[in-house]
Amino acid sequence: MNSAGELTVKDVNHSYGTGKIKVPVLFDINLHINKGEFVALCGSSGSGKSTLLNLLAGLTKPEEGSIYVSGEEISRFNENQLCLFRRKCMGFIFQSYNLLPNLTALENVELPLIFSGESPKKRRMKATEILNRVGLEGRIHHRPNELSGGQQQRVSIARALVNQPTIILADEPTGNLDSKTEQEILTLMREMNKENETTFIIVTHEQEVAESSDRVIYMQDGRIVQKRTRPA
Repeated sequence: MNSAGELTVKDVNHSYGTGKIKVPVLFDINLHINKGEFVALCGSSGSGKSTLLNLLAGLTKPEEGSIYVSGEEISRFNENQLCLFRRKCMGFIFQSYNLLPNLTALENVELPLIFSGESPKKRRMKATEILNRVGLEGRIHHRPNELSGGQQQRVSIARALVNQPTIILADEPTGNLDSKTEQEILTLMREMNKENETTFIIVTHEQEVAESSDRVIYMQDGRIVQKRTRPA
């Protein structure tokens, strides 16, 4: 059975700190996300949602428990294995865009393809195609300071999708945007989710994002306290 795009968290507990000084941040986390789901992780600041996202991304290893992504137990991977896995299977969208200021939109989107070893001709073609798809046809040679916040986030989304990952992890992707631009970015992410069956997991405070998700997972004090699925 093909498990690409699925994520499973089993019996995860996690703390920060070392030795006797440890602060527990996640308790008894069990979760399964299906391929192609659009899932919102919600909760107040300090609830543990960003820590959980970091664990799913393999940026942090759980103190206890296991994490499976696309059928692979990434919590057992070494750093080199994790880097290769993230490059192949995951895309990331950030609240602050994380674009390199001295590169154009096109060059920023090309970066994951450079790391994947694509030829210059092929990566330019792929980057141009995805930038056109996210509505930036006339802005691909502009640098970040020449783009609006919404346009910069579109570049960030294009960069996340250019390698055709099975999973997108997004940390407050609409947090810095006005309500109109937020809706446009949300619509764009939803379109990409449906077209390619890409799994989206989004940490958010925004009610609009939660309401449009297939499932909302609420966290409080390091625990999952509620899971709500949108009616079909």
